[in-house]
Amino acid sequence: MADAPRPVIIAVDGRSGAGKTTVALELAALLRRHRTVALFHLEDIYPGWDGLADGVRRYVDTVLTPLHRGLPATWTAWDWATGNDGDSRTTAAADVVLVEGVGAAHPDALPFLDATIRVDAPTPARKKRALDRDGDTYAPFWDRWAAQEETLFADDGSAAVPDIVVDGSRGVAAAPELVLSALAELPALEHLLAPELARRRGLEFSAERVDAYPDGPALFAALYAESPDAVWLDSSIADTSGQASESGLAASDLPPGRSRFSIMADAGGWFGRTAAHTAGLTTLRSGQVTTHIRAPFFRWLDSVWGRKAVRAPEHYPGDFTLGWLGWLGYELKGETGGAVSAPPAGPGAPPTAALLFAGRAVVVDHQEKCLFLLTLAEANHPASRDEAAAWTAQVRDVLPQLTAPAAPALPAPTFTVLDGEARYKAMIAAALNEIWEGNSYEVCLTTQLRAHTAEPVDAWDCYRALRRRSPAPFAAFLRFGPVAVCSTSPERFLRIDSAGLMRAEPIKGTRRRDADPAVDAALMADLAASPKDRAENVMIVDLLRNDLSRFALPETLTVPRLCRIESYATVHQLVSTIEAQLAPGSSRAQALAAAFPAGSMTGAPKISTMAILDQLEAGPRGIYSGGIGYFSLNAAMDLSVTIRTLVLTDADDGGTHLSLGVGGAITADSDDDAEWQEIQAKAYGVLSTLGSAFPE
Repeated sequence: MADAPRPVIIAVDGRSGAGKTTVALELAALLRRHRTVALFHLEDIYPGWDGLADGVRRYVDTVLTPLHRGLPATWTAWDWATGNDGDSRTTAAADVVLVEGVGAAHPDALPFLDATIRVDAPTPARKKRALDRDGDTYAPFWDRWAAQEETLFADDGSAAVPDIVVDGSRGVAAAPELVLSALAELPALEHLLAPELARRRGLEFSAERVDAYPDGPALFAALYAESPDAVWLDSSIADTSGQASESGLAASDLPPGRSRFSIMADAGGWFGRTAAHTAGLTTLRSGQVTTHIRAPFFRWLDSVWGRKAVRAPEHYPGDFTLGWLGWLGYELKGETGGAVSAPPAGPGAPPTAALLFAGRAVVVDHQEKCLFLLTLAEANHPASRDEAAAWTAQVRDVLPQLTAPAAPALPAPTFTVLDGEARYKAMIAAALNEIWEGNSYEVCLTTQLRAHTAEPVDAWDCYRALRRRSPAPFAAFLRFGPVAVCSTSPERFLRIDSAGLMRAEPIKGTRRRDADPAVDAALMADLAASPKDRAENVMIVDLLRNDLSRFALPETLTVPRLCRIESYATVHQLVSTIEAQLAPGSSRAQALAAAFPAGSMTGAPKISTMAILDQLEAGPRGIYSGGIGYFSLNAAMDLSVTIRTLVLTDADDGGTHLSLGVGGAITADSDDDAEWQEIQAKAYGVLSTLGSAFPE
């Protein structure tokens, strides 16, 4: 006889007293809203106080094995009063079977399970809860049972990471709802939890205009100084207020849409959560619940972004309607045609990608000189509306109290370069040989400057200094736990607006600015007339036309700007624009993946050139060369190219690790002295702000 349709089996594991029984019982009640649920407790099958290991074996053989085949499980209960096997019981093969108890997700059980949940709590809290619950019955056996748990969980060392981890340190009363939402994130359970997913899509978006235009750093510090995870996508060049700054370029001189808005947000509130991806594992954190999703990053992104979940009111002109903000690191190339390479390793190493979900944010409209307070509420959750109202009131209360912070005093870290002049020029020679052999047309070679300080360096102070010294249309400050990113990027990687218009704006061709106006003008003219720089730019334009064409309506592919000069505080740049309309029905996440990483950071052709770079460069690029920006709930996205960017990581010794990536495009007529000078020019803006020099 063929096996019956099998139930979805979810294990709730953890040591005694962690709170797993409460989680399982409440989760079962929530799941029963839309489906049948059976609940099995392992404590009913353990053969006595010394029977943990034997109980797990009985559980796998007599409970999981038949259930996995779609059959009812008939098993022998343990009679704790007599200390012998008791009566025979049956667990039905319901739509969902929750199995709860110590060892529920043992390695031997994993082949039968669709999802695993582990509830953790410190030993003192667990013991108190267990004894409060069972009193004198359990007290004489606590140490005896705890020793078996230690043995069991020590043997689980090679087991897979649980799908969901609940931090039960402060109790689990609020955890079941979060666990249900976390289960809905798992690809294997999307179909089962379709009703819960539909409920979560009932979102209400609000954009409240406030006629105030405060100092940006003061506002961000007042709202987010204490947030462990926060993002400021900062059109810092807009602070020129329409007047030419020391950069020689005002915000009004830039193409439309470049610098009108800045976005400030953190991962706080009902909707707030963070996502970190490394080596095929995305870790989502929402309050006390952590979810592990084993899937490629862009597949996960496609599951959480790309469909229009909210609609903006007519009075709100921005394209960001809340959603995910953060960085995508260069090593995601392993999912987009490049070789899989190890991300930066070591304690505190940044994840390959890090995003936070903002359910509330401040958007600064630099054109209208006002703010928009964005909030999200859930139609079936009145408390989320109350929270949104309280947050907007809090922001309004803060505005009159803001004062511009004083200019920070910065250290002057001593940097070393990963590839000194001799080695870098040898890399150039090797790249030229690859070009002469016909393996590439253009190789975007990079290296990194690194420093370590004994004392901590304040990343916020560094960013405030950088945005004053080098205002840029795609500046950004990101803080994710021990990692901070201070970016003064002038380059847009890719924008997809809510209507599906794709726009890339690659930069290729750079000259350092000069204080003498006549010399500076001559440098600009030299860049504009340079055949080499124009060739670099045109090759990347052609590459990006190809990247965008994979998901575009062919007749919409255009190049409205080709090799135009844009000037910033420390450099002149050669910039082009490529546009195309996304084909109806196309996945936006996959359209992004088709263009990732930015061609201006790889060279052309992209796939073969990335393989050359893997051979030449000394190590992973990390955050550098990836993208920084947002993925909005109205299906829009905007990412900069992560260049002119300082990455700071808290070190175990109390100091700070600093890194700054630099590079340049190598073509057939490249001169190694000129290329060496170019990377110094690109590093100058950050190094001069810190008071540091390019390493000898």
